[in-house]
This record gives sequence, structure tokens and C-alpha cells, in this order.
Amino acid sequence: MITSPFLLVFATFFACLPQHASPLQVSSFPPPQKAPPTSPLSDFFIGTNSAFRALTVRPVRDFLERELSAELSPSSESLASSEPLASSEPLAPPSPAPPAPAPPSSFLEKVSSPPRLPMISRPAWLTIAASVPTGLAWYGFYKFSVEEELFQMELREKGSVSGAGGYGTLLPFVFAFLLGALSAPVSGGVSEFSFGAGALWILAGQVNLYRRVNELFEEKGEEAPLHAWWALLPPPLDVVVGLRQVHFLARFAAAESGETWQKDPVAEELFPFISSERFTLREFALQPKRWFAITKDAKDIDVNEIKAALDKMLK
Repeated sequence: MITSPFLLVFATFFACLPQHASPLQVSSFPPPQKAPPTSPLSDFFIGTNSAFRALTVRPVRDFLERELSAELSPSSESLASSEPLASSEPLAPPSPAPPAPAPPSSFLEKVSSPPRLPMISRPAWLTIAASVPTGLAWYGFYKFSVEEELFQMELREKGSVSGAGGYGTLLPFVFAFLLGALSAPVSGGVSEFSFGAGALWILAGQVNLYRRVNELFEEKGEEAPLHAWWALLPPPLDVVVGLRQVHFLARFAAAESGETWQKDPVAEELFPFISSERFTLREFALQPKRWFAITKDAKDIDVNEIKAALDKMLK
């Protein structure tokens, strides 16, 4: 689900070689009042985001940053306070800031909205409904959006980041796969290396995303919902943790934006494992109540009973 070439479709809407690139700009956020010392890892992530942002076509970049720029534009009050007094006359009271736009609420608004803060709540049913008909291309847009929202949120609140954002996470993967595809007829070694590097980059980013989602809940004093290392497991277990990440990040985003959580029938009824409290691989295998809606009332599987049945059959 994560490393398939579906994101190459998204690349046609997303990036190309630089054309009159503007100077690097990491974020529209003002720096925090007291910025903590940056770490080499944070500097690396910020630099990666900046570099690949510069490789994005200006109109596409403007669309992707439209909502963030609108929400982060300085208020008239902050502008007035930054200007020196030209005379002894008192300043006129600043005009009130315009009200913040309402967060996207409908299906079409959410699937078409670029990244914004507070984060957009994109529940599992919506993510599946938008990804499957588009051949998982919309999932690439989802991946970019949540990574960039987390990046910008960390930059504003902490002055440092623990991920490379949408640009720095998705574009290296896309470019690596494009290089692998283009170099395949010429050099098999370069092609294999590019494919492998792209897959490793996006996989490492996915593990890091799960870790960051866990941190969001732990900072609120709640249990971490994910096992981040499950991203390294083969299908369908990597899909299981991926769907859980979508669900719990959507719950977090809804709470942060003040949106009333609407029950997700896919995550909370059809496939209970998506919204369940965190469980181990053993619990997932032996507790059918977590699997599907039709098995929610099933009793746990007794390993001893299975062994006894097998011994009886083999005798």
C-alpha cells in the first residue's frame, strides 16, 4: 500500500524540474518567541523540505500552500505593533482580524482541500472512498497533506521538526521511482538502486509518521494507539496499522479543529480493528471480535483447544 508506484500518478500533478524557483522558504509561520536549540536531525528535515519545495512548479506550490498562507498571514494588529511611531499622535485602534474560515466539512471539501491548520479530519471511510476509485492516487495527496500539516504544526509550536513534511517525504520517493523507471533501459544497476532507495525512504517516513501520531496522543496523556514497527510487516498487517493511523490521526484532527466527530462506519463498525485500542499480533490473531462486524461477538480462540483438536485428528 505504501511503496506501490501509484504515487507516480500523483507526480504529474505535483512536481517537475524547477522553473523560476523562488528563494527557499520553509514556512510562513513566524518563529516562536523563544526558539529552542535546533537539532541536526531537525535541520536535515527542514533542509530536505526546503530543497524539494523549490523543485515544485509554482502554481502547484501556490495551491498546496493556499490554506496555510491564508491562516498564517500576519494580522493587522501585529503589523501595526511592528511599525515605529511616526509622531506623538496615538495610533488608531487596529481593525479586527477577519474570522477564520470554517474547516472543510463535506466529502468534496475535504478531499479537494490542500493542507491547512488546524489539521483536516480525514476519517478512514473518506480516505478509502477517495483512494480506491483514483487507483490510490488520492492517497498520495493524503500522504503529502498530513505530513505537511504535522511539519508546519511542529515548526510553529516547537521551532523544530521531527519529519520532512509533505515535500521532503513524498517528492524524494517520487523522483527516485521516476529515475528508476527512466534508467531501466540504460542501467539496471541504477534502476534497482533508485527503486530501492525510494522504497526505503517512504517506508522510513511511514514508520516515523506512526511514531509521531503516537506522540500526539501521549502528549495529551492518552495511550499510544499504534505499533510503529508494524509498517515493516508484510501485507495485510502493514495495511492494518496504516488504516489505524488514518483513523486515529483523524480523531486527533477533529478534536484540534473543534469538529464534532461523526461515527466512522468503516472503522468503528465494519472493521473494528481499525478503531480498537492498541493490541499485539497475538491478540489480533486470537481475538476474532477485532476482525469484522460479523465476528464482533465471537469468543477468543483457545490455543490449547486447537492443539487438542489437532492431536485428536492426527491420532
